[in-house]
Amino acid sequence: MVHVVRKDRETSGSLIRRFTKRVQETGVILQAKKTKFFTRQKSRNQRRNSALRREELRRQHEWLEKLGKLNEEER
Repeated sequence: MVHVVRKDRETSGSLIRRFTKRVQETGVILQAKKTKFFTRQKSRNQRRNSALRREELRRQHEWLEKLGKLNEEER
């Protein structure tokens, strides 16, 4: 936790600048950004199932394309 005490005759602007400088030095903001976008890694079965689904969709798309049943916007 960052703690800043106001000095004698110090303006609020300089106090805020000193506070933000201390916060940046400690790396609190960087740590918060890292945890904000953290995503858990998928399990092995989930990765396998999603890969199988993508493969099946790709095969269906190729099959429909060979039959000529795809619209222009789907290509």
